[in-house]
Amino acid sequence: MKLLTGIMLGVLLLIAIVWLSKTWSGVNKSKPFANSEKVYQAGLSSLWPIAKAYWHTQRKAPAPKHDVPLITLTADILAQTIEDAVYRLGHSTLLMRIDGEYVLIDPVFSERASPVQWAGPKRFHQSPISIAELPSIKAVIISHDHYDHLDRAAIELLIPKVEHFITPLKVGDYLTDWGVDPIQVTELEWWQSVDLNGLNITATPAQHFSGRGLLDRDHTLWASWVIQGLQHKVFYSGDSGYFNGFKQIGDLYGPFDLSMIETGAYNELWSDIHMLPEQSLQAHIDINAKAMMPVHNGTFDLALHDWFEPFERINQLAKQHNVTLLTPQFGQAVMLANPQASEHWWRPMMAESQNMDELNKVVINKN
Repeated sequence: MKLLTGIMLGVLLLIAIVWLSKTWSGVNKSKPFANSEKVYQAGLSSLWPIAKAYWHTQRKAPAPKHDVPLITLTADILAQTIEDAVYRLGHSTLLMRIDGEYVLIDPVFSERASPVQWAGPKRFHQSPISIAELPSIKAVIISHDHYDHLDRAAIELLIPKVEHFITPLKVGDYLTDWGVDPIQVTELEWWQSVDLNGLNITATPAQHFSGRGLLDRDHTLWASWVIQGLQHKVFYSGDSGYFNGFKQIGDLYGPFDLSMIETGAYNELWSDIHMLPEQSLQAHIDINAKAMMPVHNGTFDLALHDWFEPFERINQLAKQHNVTLLTPQFGQAVMLANPQASEHWWRPMMAESQNMDELNKVVINKN
């Protein structure tokens, strides 16, 4: 009875949030941001199917039952090589060394992706490197303002280490409110770029939405990102549904050495704003990259699939389409000059009740 009461209260709270957001947005004239293709509106009609899906879905492994393997990093370890490289730290948090400088993408180091640290999605693992151990950072790039991408506690700790903060329009207001010097913040509209002594960073479109509270829906912009150094160029999708913009980005800026594409926290019910694995693979193909690293997975439980399903599904799809897939352990270096296919580090951790043959059938059926 307590469980049922809690679920009912949760559903009512979600209904209230949606109603308040829509009511406020109707009268607030400052809401300027929208997707280029699909209008995403989370109304009451879409809320009920989502609530039913959460009620009825049975999962064998919403979170790992064993420790997630990590490769510990320190500033000294990072300094042992000067090659261009990417280190996945968790979820969509990525540390990149390019042209001898470090770029940090969507830094989330807190225990929970939530407005409070006593509730909300909890990490499956710690970061391979602490903020204290990070080297000096040339630029922090933020894709949008959701809690699994913009972590206030991390930003406040990063301030002494970071030279530049690059954000979509209006996201920089959060940073300056939290103590970042406004002169360090550059806000970009889609297709705008900033050059940092030869390191070029361009904000490109994504199909998503924004908001950190009840009354700020779409008041800040969201973006994907092109990061180009002297020798290498990478693409980061941020959060996005699949749309024609990926092909446009590929035509304008490709080819890329690496794509870092959202592949996780997906569901048919919200596929307009979070890609299904086959859409993630198509986005990689569209932007014309040599290798693909799936992100937005493996750290938080944010959807209805088992925690390891994104890895398995994208691995199967990559094989079918002859795509070089990189699934490094958290903290493992991916060298941009010669990225190597990764081991399936998650498979030994999969729930004992999950038979691999059964899983492969599920993957094939979903594709």
